[in-house]
Amino acid sequence: MTAMPDLTHLSTAGHAHMVDVSGKPATARVAVAEGRVVMQKATLDIALLGNAKKGDVFAAARIAAIMAAKKTPDLIPLCHPLPLSKVTVDLEPDLALPGIRVRATAKVLGQTGVEMEALTAVSIACLTIYDMLKAVDRAMRIEGIELLRKSGGKSGDFSRAEALPV
Repeated sequence: MTAMPDLTHLSTAGHAHMVDVSGKPATARVAVAEGRVVMQKATLDIALLGNAKKGDVFAAARIAAIMAAKKTPDLIPLCHPLPLSKVTVDLEPDLALPGIRVRATAKVLGQTGVEMEALTAVSIACLTIYDMLKAVDRAMRIEGIELLRKSGGKSGDFSRAEALPV
């Protein structure tokens, strides 16, 4: 088992602080996160047909996710504000769940990673889908929000597929 790294957001006295990244070089960084909203098949049909009372579920979730990524430092304490260069949000209906799979990719040329922005985008997209459809299906559940991969920075690349035990 690998030892846990030191907690960078705590001083030696145990006080929370924002990490100083001013000495780090700006590098291209990308993070991809995923999550899903599981629902009844009839609920998914409503979303697919565009018949939700609140409007276009997919458009609202996509816009909410992009806005959330941009607001991550306002939502997560000690997150650095980042000049995001791109945020993409893919929403894929999945009849096998049934439900909607959400994947967000965040990109930046910066001194710190964009994992939190990608995870925030996915979380808010899932919450928006729930909000848009809750009138017809309060039993929906949000699950599986996770970082799939990230690249760039001192810590190097990460891939969930490679990190899973065999």
